[in-house]
Amino acid sequence: MALHVYSVYMPARPTSERIARAARRLLDKEGVEAVTMRRVAAAVDITAMAVYRHYADRKALLNALADEGFRELAERLAAEHRAGSVRASSDIEQRLTRVLDVNLSFALENPRLFELMFLTPREGARQYPRDFAAGKSPTANLFAELVRDGVASGYFRETDVWAIVFETGALWQGLMMLYLGGRVSMSAIRFRAYCHEAIGRYMRGIRK
Repeated sequence: MALHVYSVYMPARPTSERIARAARRLLDKEGVEAVTMRRVAAAVDITAMAVYRHYADRKALLNALADEGFRELAERLAAEHRAGSVRASSDIEQRLTRVLDVNLSFALENPRLFELMFLTPREGARQYPRDFAAGKSPTANLFAELVRDGVASGYFRETDVWAIVFETGALWQGLMMLYLGGRVSMSAIRFRAYCHEAIGRYMRGIRK
């Protein structure tokens, strides 16, 4: 009886995807300075010139990494919203806190990606107020929706919604930057609670 061995064909990942994955590994392990075209090429086992066929330059590669990070964060926020935990509570501040927690968890789990997304100057980064008011920030849109709900329900006074979104973002991102820079002597759990307290103090300032 003949013995037949069957193999399963697994299509190879496109080179552009392999480049992006290698760049992300370097970023996560060593930070943005480690993401060079030469090092990425070596990780993928291709020539540096081959990387340029997929990404025009290092800036384009870093932009792609940042864009992917924003997609990941937006997907987490959307999943939280779909799960109902953001919509279920009638307490506006509790709903805002849940959105804050998604952001904090993402930053704590991906500190170097967070730095690239929010703290590293790069071409094409969304700018306040124009891009925010135009709804071009998927990671800020849900927070804006909740602030609008708070205004409509009378929980918050009439206010500039996008200013509130931008300022609260600056608050938690600034605190996160200091935490990641070793300037905050708290455990991750205590730091998260402190961020809740800080945002809570800010939100009480716009209560009716």
